[in-house]
Amino acid sequence: MMERLANRILLTTGWKRALLAFCAGAFAVLGQPPFQLFIVCFISFPILVWMLDGAVARPTRSLFAAMWPAFATGWWFGFGYFIAGLWWIGNALFVEADQFVWLWPFAVTLIPAVLALFYGLAAVVARLLWSDGIGRIAALALGFGLAEWLRSFAFTGFPWNAVGYAAMPVPVLMQSASLVGIYGVNALAVFVFCLPAAFAGGRRQAGFAALSVIALLGAHVGYGYWRLENAADIAVDAPLVRIVQPAIDQSEKWDAAIRDEIFKTLLDLTLEAGTGGKRPDIIVWPETSVPYLLTEAPQAVAAIAETLVPGQLLLAGAARGGEADPSTGQRTYYNSILVLDGDGVIVDAADKKHLVPFGEYLPFKALLEKLGMKAIAAADRGYSAAERRRTMTLPNGMVVLPSVCYEAIFPYAVAASGDKPTVLVNVTNDAWYGDTPGPYQHAHQARIRALETGLPIVRAANNGISAVYDPYGRQLDALGYGVRGAVEAPLPDSLAATWYARNGRLTLSAILAFFALAAIAGRVRGRNRH
Repeated sequence: MMERLANRILLTTGWKRALLAFCAGAFAVLGQPPFQLFIVCFISFPILVWMLDGAVARPTRSLFAAMWPAFATGWWFGFGYFIAGLWWIGNALFVEADQFVWLWPFAVTLIPAVLALFYGLAAVVARLLWSDGIGRIAALALGFGLAEWLRSFAFTGFPWNAVGYAAMPVPVLMQSASLVGIYGVNALAVFVFCLPAAFAGGRRQAGFAALSVIALLGAHVGYGYWRLENAADIAVDAPLVRIVQPAIDQSEKWDAAIRDEIFKTLLDLTLEAGTGGKRPDIIVWPETSVPYLLTEAPQAVAAIAETLVPGQLLLAGAARGGEADPSTGQRTYYNSILVLDGDGVIVDAADKKHLVPFGEYLPFKALLEKLGMKAIAAADRGYSAAERRRTMTLPNGMVVLPSVCYEAIFPYAVAASGDKPTVLVNVTNDAWYGDTPGPYQHAHQARIRALETGLPIVRAANNGISAVYDPYGRQLDALGYGVRGAVEAPLPDSLAATWYARNGRLTLSAILAFFALAAIAGRVRGRNRH
């Protein structure tokens, strides 16, 4: 039955082939949050393998023509995957619909179309090393491992919904990230997800595939259980952190008529009585939560000073005004995290380094401004990027590695200059996207950074998902989407640097090299047998 199914899929042509690849990719998105049904990937990826079995061009001397069927198959798979996984991006364009709604069809199709190029490339890499056995599955794991790594920096980088996140839905299945990181998990996950395709290749292939699935899944689960069983407890004197989630509607966020009311909401939630009668040591406000430029609003700083008590610290997401550009005379602005002490003194600040193209700044600005375009999330001013990422050492000795918004989805971005960090702090404003899969996907990806670094992460969102995760990825407390309130949790100690934090690039290279050698061996063996 598996062989008949594989043959039917292999022989599809024309629009039916494109539609099948598109649907297989779209189906795989159910493995991502908020659904996290990773079992669907054991259906989608074998379909992709069988389709690539049939991605053969007519005899030609042109490598491009020979690889086109494989590229088209991978591209359609990726297009379905990213359309189904990123459609919610278009919601941001309805906040100021009179200006941006016309961009909606372009946003929800062009971004997936560009990202699908990487999966087309993955298919081409795999097809160059293709064989008729398990080796072709290793080739596809190699292709996807390379493609997901490239997706992290090409075109400024956007590694959203990397395949490996589907293999880590719960803490016991997240621990492998401490060894190989998301990029290593990507390649390994694709290999495992594709193995059911081998059940159509005879008893020998089926037996090897079954043993491989059992061994790799057993190691994945077993290591997770072992690591959690030996997890350290939270110290009784751990600092208490409070996250404020104001749940301000995005359409009202910059309304000057109600900004005092918004600011009062932040102060009230900061003062709200917590559990156990203990005042929090650290309060975190989400991205651009302060409706003023704090450095130019002494009345707001005074109100914060009245709200905090000596010893308390506030980490507030806020826009920060910089100096005017000498060449243009235009003032620069930064998307920042400000640290204020109990006296209302701004003791430190960190600016966002990795800005969102078309959201916080406009690429090809001179050209696109003539066409009437502007950055969607930065009003008329636009934001400037920080020169570098840096840690912030708080007065209480804690060392914070800050990230703003989607900076948290970049694993290598957790490296920064300064002292060794003891906690990750991510502030974001996911209210742009409404109650869609977007905020849940974002929170899950930020959560994996804790596993990779061995650091707890405090995540403050304007409107969900605000949470504290320990270095093992366990959720200590959280507020869901649409909830206005505050959540508190003791802050766990950081762990010693994980294997991935120390050897991430080396480990990824070793995994990709292993799959490359396995694919080459399978191809050579297939030719010799033929």
